Amino acid sequence: MNNSKSNDPWLVTGAAGFIGFHTSRALLASGTPVVGLDNLNDYYDVTLKEARLAELQKDANFRFAKVDLSDSEEMRRLFDSERFNRIVHLAAQAGVRYSLENPHAYISSNIVGFQNLIDLARDAKVEHFVFASSSSVYGANTKLPFSVSDNVDHPVSLYAASKKSNELIAHSYAHLYGLPATGLRFFTVYGPWGRPDMSAFIFTKKILAGEPIDVFNNGDHMRDFTYIDDIVDGVIRVAKRPPTGDPSWTGEAPDPAMSKAPYRIYNIGNNKPVKLMEFIETIEHALDRKAEKNFLPMQLGDVPATFANIDHIRKDTGFEPRTSITEGIGRFIDWYRDYYSA
Repeated sequence: MNNSKSNDPWLVTGAAGFIGFHTSRALLASGTPVVGLDNLNDYYDVTLKEARLAELQKDANFRFAKVDLSDSEEMRRLFDSERFNRIVHLAAQAGVRYSLENPHAYISSNIVGFQNLIDLARDAKVEHFVFASSSSVYGANTKLPFSVSDNVDHPVSLYAASKKSNELIAHSYAHLYGLPATGLRFFTVYGPWGRPDMSAFIFTKKILAGEPIDVFNNGDHMRDFTYIDDIVDGVIRVAKRPPTGDPSWTGEAPDPAMSKAPYRIYNIGNNKPVKLMEFIETIEHALDRKAEKNFLPMQLGDVPATFANIDHIRKDTGFEPRTSITEGIGRFIDWYRDYYSA
């Protein structure tokens, strides 16, 4: 029997992060109380995280818990003091390229931290455990668009491997303990309050400073750039719909996206990949400035193209991305100029 009640708060991990901040804000706007967890690490500018947090703390229904997921004792204390209706697990050590430099950070946060949290979710019998996966799990796959029914056994970065590990752990807990669990594979998220290590932020900052931008894979990348509001809409739609087992699932032809256990995997993407050069041109147009471009080969751990098949999430939840790249970049540039007085 589930211990939570409908008016219990949702736990959002990574609440001071990009997607966690926007998800928390949308939940609060709908009247849902939120406990936001974050360790405020210094992977990127902590003052940006603190500014996001300050926005959330304006709402009386928000409570902040500064806790590291890998600290099992602190995590247990949090769960002893709170009862959660749902968990939206968005905290992680992010970044494909950084995983080449500091692999242990990914094991600590993305695997040890994940294990600590899902154990507590199981014990608390939360109604739904939703967690962030990533489009990076598609790794060496080349068939486009990427489908959640595709095999993803060939990651090309430790970050991707850690996210695939999360999916496997979640399925085992759904199978063993009946924990409703859903993994969300996000596709290149951008928008206001975005991460400084992401392309929209990097390009904008350098173009405004008159500095050249690095264009990897000689500009031949394609990315399914997805605006943050569309991502959050998908997250909340899914979180409100705990999965049930699919009785038609069979081990003779196993579909990785579902199970007889209460488990699902969804892509959340724009379903419209954009060429990197078009993305840069959109930023240039919004800034009314041209970028000096430094063309470079593809980086280790990177992939040439991403493209989300969203048929499953569309069918199950009615999710539909609505924000064009021109509109989304325009909103990001407006926020950037305002926040940085640029």
